[in-house]
Amino acid sequence: MTTLLLVRHGLTAMTGPVLAGWTPGVSLDERGRAQVRDLAARLAPVPLAAVVSSPLDRCVQTAEAVAAGHAEPIEKVELDERFGEVRYGDWTGRPLKELAEEPLWRVVQAHPSAARFPGEDGEALAAAQHRAVAAVRDWNARIAAEHGPDASYLVCSHGDIIKAVVADALGLHLDQFQRIQAAPASLTVIRYTELRPFLVRLNDTGGGVQDLLPPPPGDGDAGGEGTKDGATGAEGDAPVGGGA
Repeated sequence: MTTLLLVRHGLTAMTGPVLAGWTPGVSLDERGRAQVRDLAARLAPVPLAAVVSSPLDRCVQTAEAVAAGHAEPIEKVELDERFGEVRYGDWTGRPLKELAEEPLWRVVQAHPSAARFPGEDGEALAAAQHRAVAAVRDWNARIAAEHGPDASYLVCSHGDIIKAVVADALGLHLDQFQRIQAAPASLTVIRYTELRPFLVRLNDTGGGVQDLLPPPPGDGDAGGEGTKDGATGAEGDAPVGGGA
């Protein structure tokens, strides 16, 4: 089961009041740097086959902090533009209070699968989800091929992209993705099996990571998502009764 750790970048001066989008040069502020230091310390013992990032500065800085703080420092952060922020077009750089008065705002809230942001470089939310999910599938296959089927890797991305990936993993229509939250510097974990993905945690900003560590030798059947023994069925089966 390939495990994906999805991390949202830490806070910037624009996070919250302004839609930063692909605005260049948006870096972590002091709050964000403190957040990612804590996150890096928390994730240090989790084995990671790779650290991948959106190419935007705030994500690269977050990913580099995690890679550098790892128990076995990861020298290279891979960049993948498909994990970049939604291209908000003419909405980029505008205050959210102002955008909330736009007719498109209600479409984004209630029917996001139909939303396309205005301007020459504006992107449809459905297209953003498609590219991000395609990237996850490509990285899942690459990580499994290079590091084995039980490897874990980390992707640092943006709130709407993470929410879209989670919606896909849960089998939700994109119109439901606004029900999901991904706070700055939060951790979301998805395990992918042949049968289905399992959402292991969502929007975690301080929990322990013991369940993300590999089991001790000889304890391979201790997990709860389904194993290959006769007790819980084939790999990818959900345990009846909730599991241990």
